Amino acid sequence: MAYSGEPILAEDLLFRPVHSLIDQSLHSQLGATTTNGDGFGIGWYGEGPRPALFKSIEPAWNDRNLRELASQIRSGMFFAHVRASTGSPVQRSNCHPFRYGNWLWMHNGEIVDYRKIKRELLLAVDAELYTEIMGSTDSEALFYLALTFGLTDDPLGAVGRAVGFVERTARAHGIENPVQMTVATSDGTSMWFFRYSSQVQSRSLYYSTDMTTLRALHPEVEVLAKLGPRARLVVSEPLRDLPGAWNEVPEASAGTVGPYGDEILPFVPLAP
Repeated sequence: MAYSGEPILAEDLLFRPVHSLIDQSLHSQLGATTTNGDGFGIGWYGEGPRPALFKSIEPAWNDRNLRELASQIRSGMFFAHVRASTGSPVQRSNCHPFRYGNWLWMHNGEIVDYRKIKRELLLAVDAELYTEIMGSTDSEALFYLALTFGLTDDPLGAVGRAVGFVERTARAHGIENPVQMTVATSDGTSMWFFRYSSQVQSRSLYYSTDMTTLRALHPEVEVLAKLGPRARLVVSEPLRDLPGAWNEVPEASAGTVGPYGDEILPFVPLAP
């Protein structure tokens, strides 16, 4: 789940919706697994020069510290992720979101047969960035490839080049359809999100209808009054069944949420 807009308490997003991310950690309806109990993480932009992180290998539904923090954290840019490991160890450094400087990144999906091409992918990461890699996941490797290919200057193009590089490397090893991803990333001002898979069967991803329209559709829903007109949510699964609230991100698409408006564009892997 990623939120951008007027500052809001984290608990309003994490705990209070009917099908909140905490509920999804136990009862995912659209994910590859029903239970996502291999750790969790939240990232938010607050008073410091870079975003703050809180991660744990505990299941999100069973962490009292998360509930305590969520009742006090108020942010206008907030990321949250519950993890189901695709093979890498359950450890704090493998929990999302990942951070570099003022950037956050989280990923749902996998690089198929990552271990077979891990060395080549990591050797392609810029030497100055490589030392910042803390964990062992394909998700973090994809983040640092995107950084290597220019994420801080051209997010849409950089992710396209990173995916293109992974697909080219995988094909050289006889790996078909290597990339499965929904991704969210932010520099604290804008947010970008992606839905893509080499097999054209991507994991679910939705973005919220603009709040002015949504409040007009559902004046009876009190929580909408807490969200300002700039509020946008990007989620793997809708947080509640509210007609008109959620829009599916099209297959092979990328979206931007920022101070100058929102946009959905086609996403195409690029030759790096």
